[in-house]
Amino acid sequence: MTTASRSTSARGAAEPAPAPRATARSAARLAKRIAAGEPALGRARRVGRMLRTLAATHPDAHCELDFTTPLELAVATVLSAQSTDKMVNSVTPALFRRYRSALDYAQADRAELEEMIHSTGFFRNKAGSLIGLGAAVVEKHDGELPRTLEELVALPGIGRKTANVILGNAFDVPGITVDTHFGRLVRRWGWTEEEDPVKVEHAIGALVPKRDWTMVSHYVIFHGRRVCHARKPACGACSLSADCPTFGAGPTDPIAASALLKGPSRAHLLEIVGIPDDDAPAPVGREDADAP
Repeated sequence: MTTASRSTSARGAAEPAPAPRATARSAARLAKRIAAGEPALGRARRVGRMLRTLAATHPDAHCELDFTTPLELAVATVLSAQSTDKMVNSVTPALFRRYRSALDYAQADRAELEEMIHSTGFFRNKAGSLIGLGAAVVEKHDGELPRTLEELVALPGIGRKTANVILGNAFDVPGITVDTHFGRLVRRWGWTEEEDPVKVEHAIGALVPKRDWTMVSHYVIFHGRRVCHARKPACGACSLSADCPTFGAGPTDPIAASALLKGPSRAHLLEIVGIPDDDAPAPVGREDADAP
């Protein structure tokens, strides 16, 4: 599996003491300050603190789609629309063995391809996109996936979000991936009020050094899937709570919140906020943040 290289700043981040915890009063003060118009310098400093904390909280952050070539990542990302990474990763091993090149997708038997990707949902539209993608890469790029945003978004099935995933993780070209989790969290954290994904991308790009754009995407998406869930965030077990204006949207009791933490790094997530693993109840329910 190929992933983007972590930035020097992320690699060099030291493991901090347990993250400071917010209170209802401190969160209300922060929310009031943001609503009144947070000064640019203050926001930049707050975002910087949160990024350092995210790097320490999710040192394993990476693209969770399995791939070995840029074309494989493009295909996996097309399949991930309205699906989960786990589901896509269950389909792609056989798919990648069957279709190894852009020409293979261009010449694919549609019925066979639809059958192979059926479980990812919207399989007819996705099959059409993959066949069209293969044909366009063969006809316009001699069978090699292009390396620029402009060329990628001109391909069938490749939008700006998908293009940034490919650029950042296959070609090591910095890009901010604004998916559902990313947009939801940066608005929840008061980094931007923008709703349009392109405007969100530009707003966060202005706050974060370009070299860190790809890793910022991974950190935020990891946090959304593991801690800051859409319906019930684990506020009391969140390492970012001291800088979050919406602290209290989920349970603030550390032990109750710890039951909401998800993913294989749960023990580390508990450690980073100073909750003994022995005291934490087992997680309950499914990881709602892994849903599209």
